[in-house]
Amino acid sequence: MACAKVPLDELHVTEPFGPQGKERTLPALHPDRKEERCFLTYKPPPEDGTPVLVEQFLEHAQFISEDLEWLLALPHDKFWCQVVFDESLQRCLDSYLRHAPRGLDPSGLSSSPAVADMQRNIHRFVFMVFLRMATHKESKENFITPAVFAEIIYNNYLFDIPKILDLCVLFGKGNSQLLHKMIENIFTQQPSYYGDLNETLPSIIQVFDIILQKCGIQSENTGNSQPLKLNANKCLTAIAMPEEELADLVLYMCDTCTTIHSFLDTFPEACSTFKQHNFLNRLSSFYEMAVPDLEKAVKKRNFNKSLQEDMWRRISHSRKKMVEIAHLLLQHTCLQPILEGSENMVSYVEDLLQNFTAFLQEKRFLADYDEQFPIADDISLLQQAFPHLYPLLWSSGTLYDDFKRNKRGSILPSFKLLLEKMTLGAVCTLTAGELESLLSSIRDLLPDLGEGFILACLEEYGYNSELVINNILEDKLSPSLDKLDKAMARPVKNELPSVLSTRSNVFDDDEFDVFNRDRLDMSRVWKGRRQGESVCATLHDKQHIEEQRARYQAYQIVVDEIPIANDPSGERDNAFGMDDYDDEYDDTYDTNQIGANDLDEEDELLNRRFSDYAHFRLFMMILCYFDQNEAVKKDHFLQDPAVLRERAEARRAAMQSRKGYRPPPASNVVGGPKGRGQTQEIILDRRRKEANKNRGANHSRRMMADRKRNKGMIPS
Repeated sequence: MACAKVPLDELHVTEPFGPQGKERTLPALHPDRKEERCFLTYKPPPEDGTPVLVEQFLEHAQFISEDLEWLLALPHDKFWCQVVFDESLQRCLDSYLRHAPRGLDPSGLSSSPAVADMQRNIHRFVFMVFLRMATHKESKENFITPAVFAEIIYNNYLFDIPKILDLCVLFGKGNSQLLHKMIENIFTQQPSYYGDLNETLPSIIQVFDIILQKCGIQSENTGNSQPLKLNANKCLTAIAMPEEELADLVLYMCDTCTTIHSFLDTFPEACSTFKQHNFLNRLSSFYEMAVPDLEKAVKKRNFNKSLQEDMWRRISHSRKKMVEIAHLLLQHTCLQPILEGSENMVSYVEDLLQNFTAFLQEKRFLADYDEQFPIADDISLLQQAFPHLYPLLWSSGTLYDDFKRNKRGSILPSFKLLLEKMTLGAVCTLTAGELESLLSSIRDLLPDLGEGFILACLEEYGYNSELVINNILEDKLSPSLDKLDKAMARPVKNELPSVLSTRSNVFDDDEFDVFNRDRLDMSRVWKGRRQGESVCATLHDKQHIEEQRARYQAYQIVVDEIPIANDPSGERDNAFGMDDYDDEYDDTYDTNQIGANDLDEEDELLNRRFSDYAHFRLFMMILCYFDQNEAVKKDHFLQDPAVLRERAEARRAAMQSRKGYRPPPASNVVGGPKGRGQTQEIILDRRRKEANKNRGANHSRRMMADRKRNKGMIPS
């Protein structure tokens, strides 16, 4: 039995084997688990509807239908064993993709309802088989690891680019959403298919070159540097080639265009890969060169009427599909990103306009494209996305109307000029210097015009100074410009204040504020650790004390005697307060000690200040202390460990005494010499040690061993 929720690539199953029915275990994906069944290859229905051929087709198709129905009914593991290891199944599926009738192919489905029903059954069963093959997870119980699934489908060629292209042609109509999920899962789980698609595209482009070569047209994009053969000039044209060869050529072109369109319509993610190979320009060039010759050959040559109608229908179908391919590529590589508002929207606009400009050389293709997908709709989309870039485009509508009326006439040069203006407007990014240069060049010729009016004209005409001057002189300005004042001045832009002037920071106006200070003390600025400094030097730096020394030295000036000399200026007397003498000084109370015998109040004692002399003595002591650097010994940064242990023991003993703890008496288990007997205290100490020694290094091993032995865990 298979285990639930195990991927198929890791699953193993047990099955009976051999005549005796012995069981063996195999991986779920193993060749021996494949059922022996031969799948027939597919053959298309008969075209003429002959009864014998119809009966033969029905019998052959019935076997294929029953085999595919049996395959779809298999469980998950059996289905994948059959798909991976049964080569006849892959041949059957490949034959259907190759020979199944396409949309324009003649078939006998309409002649017999039984044939049509059988074809529908096979068509549905083949699609269901491919759909199941592209699914790596059918349910929570039945799934394959995504990485292993990618290797299985890629290494066993269950899917490749030709198969995927055929699947899109056969099943894209009516199953586009389901088919898109199927192909998306294939490319997501195995990104190598993107590389295969990239390598396949040159072969697809080569198909167009082969058709041109068969028609006798030399393509400019082939880039073939090989020398021409001697009979190269004898190649047939479309009008001169044999009938069968021309029919095959038209069929080849129709099948190629239909396949590419179906693939891009079903899986638009591949458009970016086609864009990398410049596929759009190659397609439009092929359309312009090959389609007119083929149409001319089919019209002028005398073919069988049914064959001629079939060839004309295929050419018309190819023309339509080529135009639709171009629209798909433009839609998904340019228009869709613009509509979604992608980041690089300007680059997508440039790509769109460059493609339209490249179409100008292909007049027939451009006319047919515009008939099926009007370019005005795309231009309208651009106007909505970039209204400031296209004020002059389609304003009157006359140019585009003339273009529609004269698709192959002389209006194409005007349309080319229009697209060139659009491209110029889309990519025009002028610097301030370039804009000033344009303004000065126009004002030199037309000095009466204001700068504001000239700027409006430049914006209107894509910053083309020649076009602006020409329209102003010939009075052909647009109505929006005619309403403006020609002397209009240039609008003044209010300059925003600088960020530095409006900033607010906690470090504003400090000594390192470089935005507000012109000079900085660079001695205060250094990178990394300051050179020449150390912790010891920092601790012994007494510069701040030296700064205070001069302040307190003033207190040691005590003048006992004042020398009096003849000083006519009197400055020396004023220095010692000689001008304060008063002859009327009252010395009545000089001998009395005022307040000497009073009792001092408590507040008075607390609030009494030191005298100046006391201050002086205090700070002199401080200075003397710091000056004695040589005499002061270094403090004991690391104290004696013995002293620390004694202090810790004292603290421990004090704490135990407070808690009422009495330490046990010192034990003595050594005792005296053997043969002389031991005291009772030594015997008790030895017994106490034997009973309590499991509390030490053994970590209760004896107690736990006794416990296990009592419970029967350890045999006695």
